[in-house]
Amino acid sequence: MPLLAFASVYLLTVIAALALTTGGPLLWALPVIVFVLVPLAELFLPGSHKNAPAETEAARRANPAFDALLLLAVPVQVGLVLALGWRAESFSAVELAGAVATVGTTCGAIAINVAHELGHRSKKLHQRAAKILLVTTLYHHFFVEHNRGHHARVATPEDPASARLGESLYTFWARSVVGSWWSAWRLEADRLARGGRGAITWDNEVLRGAVLEAGVLTGFTLTFGVVGAAAFVGAALVGILLLETVNYVEHYGLSRDRLADGRFERVRPAHSWTSDRPISRALLFELTRHADHHANPGRPYPALRHFDDAPELPTGYAGMVLLAFFPPLFHAVMNRHLAGERLRLAPAA
Repeated sequence: MPLLAFASVYLLTVIAALALTTGGPLLWALPVIVFVLVPLAELFLPGSHKNAPAETEAARRANPAFDALLLLAVPVQVGLVLALGWRAESFSAVELAGAVATVGTTCGAIAINVAHELGHRSKKLHQRAAKILLVTTLYHHFFVEHNRGHHARVATPEDPASARLGESLYTFWARSVVGSWWSAWRLEADRLARGGRGAITWDNEVLRGAVLEAGVLTGFTLTFGVVGAAAFVGAALVGILLLETVNYVEHYGLSRDRLADGRFERVRPAHSWTSDRPISRALLFELTRHADHHANPGRPYPALRHFDDAPELPTGYAGMVLLAFFPPLFHAVMNRHLAGERLRLAPAA
């Protein structure tokens, strides 16, 4: 996808900023766009399986503007969160709910998603930006768990962020939120133990993140009052649950085989759901080409590819997130679709 397609995500942040400034019905515009209009549009917009030619991919990798788009998310997200705190007490109850939903949508779809992409980079600038974004969503431990836990254990029973066949979204939320935090803590405790140190130290990434989040929340309370702080926590919770819903969709019902030596087979495109629907691809910085991301986690977003041997979702991410909120309907659609994809991907006899 061209650079301009990815830049379009910032139209959503403009809508969010205008809504927080003016109040009124506009505060519900962003959630309606993301969770109603985009899913409807993607029912009728087919995705393209075409991959960029090698020279185009190389040019995108070398173009700093693609990374600049990611880094822009930091001041934008911080500004939106501060605006929410500043305006919270002036809103009616309905307006406040819309404001929380609006900023919560940016927390999940932009802040955590961009942090996910930047967290895979090796540059300190990118990693620091990822951590700042995660603190604005009170989910700093994701930096540890996603990179060192989820990617190693994906599509296995050991991964709290991989949804099992028949599992409901709401059961998954509890298992993933609690299990991911505990996994991140154990990863850091084990890392420190290998150096002869205990887990209670400032060098513990998870503990340090928790302290930073507590400091931000305290600052919010002192600056914007209890209502502003509650709105911030509410928006962060919306973002967290949006992330976890995407996690639920991305690996639902998929599993890796255990080898004779007890280890699991290597991660392949077949272990992640993919989607080529154009709006979700653009707004989520190619997160929807998730099969390539897991098979090749170091690959930057503008270079991610479609794989024919990856299971493909029946629609875009926005529609799948909406469907996931209704477990019986989700299972009816996805269990049948999974059976069809397994048949399609099965080796020829």
